[in-house]
Amino acid sequence: GHGDPGGRAYLLPLTSVVLGGSGDRARVALRTMGSTDGYSKGDLDRIIADMFAGKKGGSAAMEILPEAQVCKLCDMAKEILQKEDNVKAVQAPVTVVGDVHGQFFDLLELFEIGGKPPCYNYLFLGDYVDRGYYSLDCVLLLVALKVRYPDRISLTRGNHECRQITQVYGFYDECLRVHGSANVWMHFTDLFDFLPLAALVDNCIFTPHGGLSPSLDRIEHVQKLDRFVEIPHEGPICDLMWSDPDDRYGWGISPRGAGYTFGQDITETYNHENGVQFIVRAHQLIMEGFQWQHGDGVLTLFSAPNYCYRCGNVAAILELDEHLSSSFKIFDAAPQENRGVPAKKPPPDYFL
Repeated sequence: GHGDPGGRAYLLPLTSVVLGGSGDRARVALRTMGSTDGYSKGDLDRIIADMFAGKKGGSAAMEILPEAQVCKLCDMAKEILQKEDNVKAVQAPVTVVGDVHGQFFDLLELFEIGGKPPCYNYLFLGDYVDRGYYSLDCVLLLVALKVRYPDRISLTRGNHECRQITQVYGFYDECLRVHGSANVWMHFTDLFDFLPLAALVDNCIFTPHGGLSPSLDRIEHVQKLDRFVEIPHEGPICDLMWSDPDDRYGWGISPRGAGYTFGQDITETYNHENGVQFIVRAHQLIMEGFQWQHGDGVLTLFSAPNYCYRCGNVAAILELDEHLSSSFKIFDAAPQENRGVPAKKPPPDYFL
């Protein structure tokens, strides 16, 4: 999310590559599934337990779902997500999470620190995939949790939850490497089109992945958009995914090549007109894990510690209690002994 200045220049034409052969990472089929048209709660509990157990095994989830079962899980998630609004209503208490970017062992660490569902409610602000070594594991765990606990897990869309960006920053290549074809990537990127564009916690806290849009004065304008599309190169959906708060007033041209920058005057007007206390967004690397801007009108949250395994930042999650009081939990990258060794390093990052 945070650091693709001019990232648009690297958007590739969509490809439909399907390679033969099997993935080079062990795939262990799950035990026979309990139902033909979807997973039972017991099946989902096993998948989730296997994913969480990846930590103990010292390598990322040993039980990768075979392609047909990924397809089934994505279909179940689509059924749930298509009933959700563009701006999903979320009730506090809830823990809000910024970018996780394929850092699976740090996601497990996050759940150790914040508590595991279903005992705790979570709102994730997107950027589940790319850059880190284990995008598949992150997105599998989060989607399985969403299907198992639809009222306790809220997933919204980030700028990386799309076909074009994932072909550049790692998720597409990881799917090819693990599964031997692009089919699993296609299942997930189709699913990403169903993710809500933002959430609204107790009608008081607005949470887009990136920021505001000059085309969207009011939250009800977001509700009217057709979201079931690939993220466009420009326009309101693009702005929600790509924009950033800025020290300069008014709207500005974004150095990222997509979205806009918006100043404190824009934030204050938006919050006032929509009855919002403040905005929580992700999308930018923050060395301290979180940062207030615009007179506490905008909070940026970043939840991938030691981002790209070299930035040295801490990560933060935001806990909102039932009265919307905020507290932060700060955490470092998972201990080295809990990490697996990736099968292959992702391509180099051109932007940090």
